[in-house]
Amino acid sequence: MKKLKSNKINLLIVFCIITMFIFISYNRYVLATINNDEEILFVLEEFFTNKNNCILSKDLEGLESFYNLDNKISRWAYETEVQKINYLDNWSSKQGINFNNIKSNIKINNVKSKANNVYSIICSISTDVTYNYLNDSTENTFGLASVHYLDLKIENDNLTILKEWYADPLVDSLDLKKIKADNIQEFILAQKYPNFILNERLEKAMDYAHSYCGVSLNGSDFKYNSDYKDFNSQGGDCANFASQILHEGGFKKNSIWNYSAGSGTKAWVNAQAFKNYMVNSGRGNYICKGKYENIYKDAFKLRPGDFVAYEDKGKITHISTVTGLDSKGYPLVTCHNADRLLVPYDLGWSNSNIVFHLIHVNY
Repeated sequence: MKKLKSNKINLLIVFCIITMFIFISYNRYVLATINNDEEILFVLEEFFTNKNNCILSKDLEGLESFYNLDNKISRWAYETEVQKINYLDNWSSKQGINFNNIKSNIKINNVKSKANNVYSIICSISTDVTYNYLNDSTENTFGLASVHYLDLKIENDNLTILKEWYADPLVDSLDLKKIKADNIQEFILAQKYPNFILNERLEKAMDYAHSYCGVSLNGSDFKYNSDYKDFNSQGGDCANFASQILHEGGFKKNSIWNYSAGSGTKAWVNAQAFKNYMVNSGRGNYICKGKYENIYKDAFKLRPGDFVAYEDKGKITHISTVTGLDSKGYPLVTCHNADRLLVPYDLGWSNSNIVFHLIHVNY
């Protein structure tokens, strides 16, 4: 009997030792995972800081140091960033501005360790960009957000980008040829911020747009309104978000323009149908329509609450809502896919085949 009792005690001791070993091992694993993620976040923050500085200073050699140009995918990612630098230089010359700062806020969504110190990372990036006009020291800030898919090799404190993919808000304009912009720049620099007052409906609509655009200036708050379905995986969420803004501003739903139970009518969720509905219903009316060089002067008539529809090859492919003006009164838009907050309305839509539809909304 004593022997049996002794065996039970020994088994209990062994069980306790095994349990403690598992507990300690698990906590070591968790701590190692947390430390690893923190290290990767630190590396990512350093990389995006250096990358943004290279973009600001047009330092192509510095940018190249992060990529393996012998790797086809890595070279493609590098060449895309070079195109972006050239585009921003082109656009800023047309606009008459200097970019002052680019700051990225990073939220890691997933990390997967591969062989040979390679990590596959999915992260959300919210980027703040500040600029001022050549004859005006006032700083203007806009925000861009996107999800990045990266393969990084981290070895001996060195980082190499093996793969980088993201829905670039500027991608449609990266092949833009040099703009003959002297007259455009002269006109923009001569403008002044206009006087206007937002009524209560417009204030509610603008607050809603800035809260749920998926971008947060000076932070990493990537937020959509969960009361609405996200249609990005079904062709885009821009019209859905523009409709939400209008509804928050007091426009009532009807049989043509409606959303309920996770589904919206065509006029609510489709860019072409949304634009047609707004104009045909009398809720909106045209300011003008045309290529950039023909509409940029009239665009200064846009005010918060109005919207811009972008036509490509005869079809409206995107909707952005005007939610502010910069220090020269240049219209700033907020939208989904790619997520933008108070971005100059033509930035990323400057390619020559785009036709702009500028629509005033009758709040």
